[in-house]
Amino acid sequence: MFGIENLWLFVISGLLLNMSPGPDTVLIVSRSASQGIRAGLIAVAGIGSGVCVHIVAAALGVSALLTTSATAFTLVKLAGAAYLLYLGVKMLLAKRAPAGGQAKTVAAASARSIFLQGFVTNVLNPKVALFFLAFVPQFIAADAANKALAFLVLGGIFNLNGMLWCMFLAVSAGLAGKKMKVSSAVGYWLDKSVGALFVALGVKLALADQR
Repeated sequence: MFGIENLWLFVISGLLLNMSPGPDTVLIVSRSASQGIRAGLIAVAGIGSGVCVHIVAAALGVSALLTTSATAFTLVKLAGAAYLLYLGVKMLLAKRAPAGGQAKTVAAASARSIFLQGFVTNVLNPKVALFFLAFVPQFIAADAANKALAFLVLGGIFNLNGMLWCMFLAVSAGLAGKKMKVSSAVGYWLDKSVGALFVALGVKLALADQR
């Protein structure tokens, strides 16, 4: 159907790839644990929306520009790295709330802010675009009548798998956080840890090459 080959292998491979820890996992778990399941699911929605942008761009051939143009790749890469660094530094510099108060940190983030963090960290990561260009075409027949449609179908399946896994993470982390009753002190140090990790991921992305 649609010129798609080895769909079962694609589904299994995609699920395993989605389960690999990364910035998305960190964002979802930290939000769910400190602010609840709803916040984690909002982060999932932002992440899924960001992936949709890459899927459509790759299907239309726009993402191919990142493969052929070193300048375009560098600009997108640096923008993404700068955003991750911004998030990380913001968390690291957040001040601890007074005893009995709520820390103005991860737990205080608005729904809009959480959604945008998930969305932007994906859209501004050129590695995601290159991944789709390298991975998805392997499961599309060379003689497929409509390769763009096949790409969109496979991309949708991959994103659905990813969102299901991310929702599982959000619910699990949210329930664990509720059970442990994360205090402002724990939330404060959770922010610091996540902030340091985002800074490290930003530096890693900034130093990434085009391959």
